[in-house]
Amino acid sequence: MRMTVIFLALAVSQIVFAQQKRMCVTVDDLPLVKYGIKTEGHEEAITEGLLAAFKKHEVPAIGYVNENKVRPNGQPDERRVKLLERWLEEGYELGNHTYSHKNFNRVAFEEYTEDVIKGEKIIKELALKYESKVEYFRHPYLRIGERKSQADSLNQFLADNGYTPAPVTIDNEEYLFAKAYAVAYKNKDIEMMKRVGEAYLEYMENQLLYFEKASMDLLDRNMDHTLLIHANYLNSVYLDALLTIFENHGYMFISQSEVLKDPAYEREITKYSDWGISWIQWWGISQGLKGEFFEGEAQTPEFVKNLSN
Repeated sequence: MRMTVIFLALAVSQIVFAQQKRMCVTVDDLPLVKYGIKTEGHEEAITEGLLAAFKKHEVPAIGYVNENKVRPNGQPDERRVKLLERWLEEGYELGNHTYSHKNFNRVAFEEYTEDVIKGEKIIKELALKYESKVEYFRHPYLRIGERKSQADSLNQFLADNGYTPAPVTIDNEEYLFAKAYAVAYKNKDIEMMKRVGEAYLEYMENQLLYFEKASMDLLDRNMDHTLLIHANYLNSVYLDALLTIFENHGYMFISQSEVLKDPAYEREITKYSDWGISWIQWWGISQGLKGEFFEGEAQTPEFVKNLSN
């Protein structure tokens, strides 16, 4: 009888483990994207809203920094530096997103790599102060190179300079919702802000389901995902609700280093183009998948597209 109980307990624990979904939440364009909002205290409100949601849901998030937002005139803006410090004070990591968010497929290799190094000056100093490290790199626009040789050269440069690339599996058009939300805010249109926010949550949930299916089609399992969002007003208001949706789908949240332990991230990309897409889609293209594999992505509502323009 005792052995039977032990066996059943082990079986249940294995089932629970197998069903556990995991996600890393990454935030690009730190310290923030304003979309023209000039309200006093707005920058601080965005930062504190994001950090509060992460703390509430126990998310070991990482923020990817564009240092030109911190050094707009070449010199550090102390208020913006403090926004980055808030991340480190709360125990979150910072990563390099280049200095000025250049598109790797549109500039010379030397220009791009100089922008990478230029983008680490402040964040490395801050990380040292808070006994943290800057060891991950996020490609702006998710552009990784139009040719294998181009991508290989960048990967070698990153490795030589102590960086690990941070792929994205759950890509999305969140930035369009964020632009639309900012327009509605500036117009003092409370109803439209609510409409955009609710549409955003529905869109992101559907996008999650699409990439879960894509992962199953590609790998026969749901991999540990990496979500891309941005540091903007929309997320400072709706991130709590968004994380709740993910939790309701069975997700727990893990760090950047932990998510990259999933062997799926070691899959090779062998076909390249001028796209900024999910690595799941890159792997699918490299594997020769077509048609149905790419169908079913969530669609941004027309009213959001129109308002964001």
